[in-house]
Amino acid sequence: MPTHILVIDQSTTATRALVFDPAQDIVGEGSMEVTQHQFEPDRVEQVPEEIWATCLWACETAIRRAGITARDIAGIGIANQRSTVVVWDRATGRAIHNAIVWRDQRTASACGELFHAGHEPMVRKKTGLLIHPFFSALKIKWLLDNVEGARERAERGELAFGTIDSFLIWRLTGGKVHATDATNAAQTSLFDIGTNNWDSELLDLFAVPSQILPEVKDSADDYGASEADIFGAPVPILGVVGNQQAALIGQACFAPGMLKATYDEHCFAMLNTGDDIVNSDNRLLTTIAYRLDGKPTYAIEGAVVFVGGGLQWLHDDIALIDNWGQLDGLAASSDPALPIYMVPGFIGGGADWLEVEARGAIIGLSLGTRPADLVRAALEAAGYQSHDLFKTMREDWGSTSDVIIRADGDVTASDWNMQFLADITLMPVVRTNSSEIIAMGAAWLAAWRAGLWPDQADFASRRYKSREFHPRMAEDQRQAKLAGWRDATGRVAPLPR
Repeated sequence: MPTHILVIDQSTTATRALVFDPAQDIVGEGSMEVTQHQFEPDRVEQVPEEIWATCLWACETAIRRAGITARDIAGIGIANQRSTVVVWDRATGRAIHNAIVWRDQRTASACGELFHAGHEPMVRKKTGLLIHPFFSALKIKWLLDNVEGARERAERGELAFGTIDSFLIWRLTGGKVHATDATNAAQTSLFDIGTNNWDSELLDLFAVPSQILPEVKDSADDYGASEADIFGAPVPILGVVGNQQAALIGQACFAPGMLKATYDEHCFAMLNTGDDIVNSDNRLLTTIAYRLDGKPTYAIEGAVVFVGGGLQWLHDDIALIDNWGQLDGLAASSDPALPIYMVPGFIGGGADWLEVEARGAIIGLSLGTRPADLVRAALEAAGYQSHDLFKTMREDWGSTSDVIIRADGDVTASDWNMQFLADITLMPVVRTNSSEIIAMGAAWLAAWRAGLWPDQADFASRRYKSREFHPRMAEDQRQAKLAGWRDATGRVAPLPR
């Protein structure tokens, strides 16, 4: 009986494959970078054939290193970069153009036109999303309008659209299955998260023909099986989920009020709101956290634009840090009463500070400022921005329930940083000791569907955690620090052009 799970973690920068054994441990891994092509400042593309090739190599490598064969694999789980768009020929499986990556901005002017025409309230009500270049709909329209003959072919049913999960499913199954899951569909701006269907009004608004759309399935579902000649035997595809939702599942945030926060260069946060579709008053996103047995669970999603990047800047460009192991010692040696704030607006602001043209600043410099003080300011900035974001998320949700932060990502390695996060947010922080939370989420979906791994409660009880941090800062000190942060962000304005 097959007992292992193969996960494909296809991110913006790399394709990784991991094999999990019955004890939920990783026993094989393969990874290969994926090239991002930035032809113009606002255009970011990837080559679909390269994504597929890296997927095959990573999977074959992980299976070999695990010392198993395809017959030992009970199911495949896929976690993917969201909103990246591929349109391909149904007859050949070949893409008609490069994939347009989620961070691509070529549709910004079209977004502006739709926004000023008053369409955003309808889009937000149905999809929970803003009219924004990140999402898939206008990327699809751009491809159909700019690739010769594409729109006519799409309307004749000759083309297929998919996010990366859908493209990989098509290739793995030899074109037999054209499907996506509800979390990925929810990131397209074409899917009504209330009815859980593609929406004709949205399709008309964004000029996307229904003939190219994939079937929308549960996050744990039957997505067909890989062709026998790909891995040596057919392997069922049983779990599909967007990467941030995969992290929510990997953190076992199955109950309303549980919040996962992934801290790397940015921070992507997601708050489980259960059955409630929460309409944000603060321009945060409402989305589907996962869908199981036909029942969607919802979430509020937000982001902090710059987190680890501020530390990277101090390390790479300013050379104030020799190695990452110095962070906690340097931060602890700084005088916490010294009022110094780093506003890391290197690429604009986030959370409820939404000035996208603002640039960074360090407030409170003096002749006595030392490298340790700048390190502390960079670490504290992640906490302040998280406070702003999480406060906004809780206000939108409107619940008085306690919120627990489950944190993962590279930046969480700093104990000092995690303690400050708990202090400044007044929320307990639980840090995982696993670096593979996204893969773990996709693995659970596939393994649960296969009947191998436990249900939500048992999976949550086995969750990997390394440490819990509880608030301990004096309230008057906390309020003084937050007041200083608000003053610092108020002083940062867009540079004159």
